[in-house]
Parts: sequence; C-alpha cells; structure tokens
Amino acid sequence: MPAGAAQEPPGRAVAQGGFTLLELLVVIAIIALATAGVGLALRDSGAAALQREGERLAALLEAARAQSRASGAAVRWRADAQGFQFEGLVGSQLPRHWLDSATSVRGPATLWLGPEPLIGAQQVLIVSQAHPERAVRVATDGLRPFSAQALP
Repeated sequence: MPAGAAQEPPGRAVAQGGFTLLELLVVIAIIALATAGVGLALRDSGAAALQREGERLAALLEAARAQSRASGAAVRWRADAQGFQFEGLVGSQLPRHWLDSATSVRGPATLWLGPEPLIGAQQVLIVSQAHPERAVRVATDGLRPFSAQALP
C-alpha cells in the first residue's frame, strides 16, 4: 500500500454514490405537483368562458325576475343579434350584451320571467361560435332559481 493512503477499517463497506428511495419519492412527488399545476393553468378557456356566460345569464334572469315581481310587470327575456334584452322592465340597468361577442343562443330564445311567483319550466341553450360543439343550458323548473349547467 502506498505511503499516505488511508486504510479502510475491515468490515466497513465503501459508500456508493446515488439516491435513496426517499429522495426519489420526493422528486417524483414534486414532478407530479408541477404537472398538476400546469394542467390546471392550461384549462380549456372556451368551456370556462361559456360556463361563465351561463352563470352570468342565470344571475341576470333572476334579477329581472325579482324586478318583475316587485313591479308587477310582465317581463320577457329575448335574445337578438346584438345580445339580448329584457322587455317590460322600465328604467332597468341590466346588461344587454354577452361578455364574449361569439356567444349566441341555440333554439328558442324567449323566456317569460313573471310577475307570478311560480313560472313554467323554461330553458335556453347558449353556445359559442368558437366552440360550437359545447353548450350551456340555463334553466329553471319554475320554482327554483335559474342555474347554468354545461352539456357534454
């Protein structure tokens, strides 16, 4: 043995370079969390925007329904080429346009909102020209409030 070389004690193994199982599991967990974060960040914005339009419309319909009951005036919601309108509400400040100009209505585009406390079951389907395969149904059974539900 050369002079100055350290002598290993007998029975002691030489340490090997590498990673422990725990270190590998921690790295895999970090990669999984990063992948999940990226997946949520890249969520389908077309579906989210259409759902947001549906929820906004449901809230507007409920506001118009409440104004109709308070004033005693019959109110009709109708979609048109520029957006939509609430007929029968005098001096109402409710919006009349979609958030996204590509949004439109498929099928019947008229809803009766009151002034009776119970109205018939009604629905309207909204779609986006950017994603015509997707639709959101804004509906009520006449007793419960309007709600937005994404259709497959």
